[in-house]
Amino acid sequence: MLARTCCVVVLLVACFAQVSGESTKPFGSDFPRLDSDAVGEWWKTKSKGGGGPRLMVPRDEVLGFAVYAVANGTLKLTAQLFPLLPDESREVVLEVRPVGDDAWQEIAVEKVLYPGWSAHFRIKDWDVTRDFQYRLSHGEKATFEGLIRKDPIDKETIVVGSLSCNSSRTPGPRPRMVENLIKQDPDLLFFAGDQSYHHTQHTFGWLEFGMQFRDVMKDRPTITIPDDHDVGQANIWGEDGKKARTPAGPAGGFFYPAEYVNMVQRCQTWHLPDPFDATPIERGIGVYYTNLLLGGIDFAILEDRKFKSGPQGKIPKMGPRPDHINDPAYDRASVDLPQLKLLGDRQLQFLDQWTDDWTGADMKAVLSQTAFCGAVHLHGSPSNRLLADLDCNGWPQTGRQVALERVRRVWAPHLCGDQHLAVLVQHGLETASDGPYAFTSPAIVNTIYGRWWHPEDEQPGENPVADSPLRWTGEYEDGLGNLIRMLAYANPQDRKDETQRADGHGIVRFNKKDQTITFECWSRFADVDDGDVAQFPGWPVTIRRSQNDGRTVAGYLPELQFTGSKSPVVKVIRERDGEVLYSVRVQGDRFRPAVYESGKYTIKLGTDRPDQKTMKGVTSGSMTDQRIEQINLP
Repeated sequence: MLARTCCVVVLLVACFAQVSGESTKPFGSDFPRLDSDAVGEWWKTKSKGGGGPRLMVPRDEVLGFAVYAVANGTLKLTAQLFPLLPDESREVVLEVRPVGDDAWQEIAVEKVLYPGWSAHFRIKDWDVTRDFQYRLSHGEKATFEGLIRKDPIDKETIVVGSLSCNSSRTPGPRPRMVENLIKQDPDLLFFAGDQSYHHTQHTFGWLEFGMQFRDVMKDRPTITIPDDHDVGQANIWGEDGKKARTPAGPAGGFFYPAEYVNMVQRCQTWHLPDPFDATPIERGIGVYYTNLLLGGIDFAILEDRKFKSGPQGKIPKMGPRPDHINDPAYDRASVDLPQLKLLGDRQLQFLDQWTDDWTGADMKAVLSQTAFCGAVHLHGSPSNRLLADLDCNGWPQTGRQVALERVRRVWAPHLCGDQHLAVLVQHGLETASDGPYAFTSPAIVNTIYGRWWHPEDEQPGENPVADSPLRWTGEYEDGLGNLIRMLAYANPQDRKDETQRADGHGIVRFNKKDQTITFECWSRFADVDDGDVAQFPGWPVTIRRSQNDGRTVAGYLPELQFTGSKSPVVKVIRERDGEVLYSVRVQGDRFRPAVYESGKYTIKLGTDRPDQKTMKGVTSGSMTDQRIEQINLP
């Protein structure tokens, strides 16, 4: 029996050596154990308890899960497999059928890519007007099925599930959360990062996440973007892809090999719409920033860490770590140097084009990993007060202002994760509350590095939320001097009790008819059938889309009356400095552009882009000004 077993092992090793491209050390000799649960002779690995390989499953279950999105008439779908044995097929078959039909149609066969064990399908000329069932097949027994939904363009309200931070310290299923999400039936799922905290074992962590959420992901488009822990780092300031010194990363760059980072990005983001500019950064690391149009809502998907400068060696150290500031007397300008980057020039160019392109869109939103402010006081424990955290996008402050100006320009909210603390804020740029709203989702499971909103003086800010059950709402400065208005937060009450850790998920509802946005925040253990009572105190909150620009109106330009095309795009530019005030799709056949100081302005107009008609030298007046401009747009 022993001799027979040895022969089988020898045969497997020989077969493995013959599989093209499947190196035993795909990430180089410096990192021979990286992703070891899924590379090399993975079937020989042992679990910590002494059992067999963690990723060994019955061979009819090797198709773990799938994620997909449809954009620009193209379906992109990723099939994620468990590791394959050397003698198993390296192909996956995709079949589809319209809902209600009996016959499956095979439409594509794709290779399984290694490392990562993912297969990727691109189907052009996809029919977005019908629901399709899909079936993935591997070998003779393994299958996985789901639903590719039609574009929900006819729906009045588009629903987005917003989630992040899936702690590995609580393994196993997330049954109540998945059940709640299925009941809430989002049109789009957004996972903002830290789907895995397994750092050097991404394939294991990604499969763990996928098996937890596959029952809700399989039937709807899903956006997944990796954050620092997904690529094996405690924090990340990408600095265009340079090599980081340590996994802590404060000097900037990516610590693990580009091949590992690219594998993570391929598994998590290949199914997203093609990048705006796919040119790799340093060391050949890919990019994925792009936009997704769904149901009349245009979502910009940003990489807010990839180009960001690291603090170490650039600014003075003023705390226990290069990225933590605890000196209350520090000069805030000393950390906001002109050479520092946040989104980087390439993404700002993307946003400039995205803000002007309203093709197919009624509303816009921005998605990224982390918050553009430090809406946190206590870090890690209730006794650890931190003045400023340079890991958040409140730093560098100038980069934050520039980014938020683009977001405000289209009256868009910002959705993100990373902070392990659910908050809803309105940003301030020049004055308090003059910027866009931003919703940070709670941690899915909040067992790693809890955070709290807890002002030191325990007083509400100016302009608190009327009748809020929360003590500390209103206008504040974060530790970097950025202005915010806190509307709602969900502090952990008892981190020893999992039902009191503030685990949960967000739901955001975009009502196209009313032009409103509703933010909801649900506990992981809530029963969504209980309605608003089951949400964290302070939620839900509903705003008008236009409230994402909170500047004080000083005057108005002439009223515009449109013939021909209704609900066109209107762009207003201040002539004294060329600043774009806003570029928005208006509702109906009338619009009176507001301005925030007297002077001369340029108005650009168009059906889907502001490129069909230009009015220069337009002066502002009061609301009672009777000037009317008749605009004919074909």
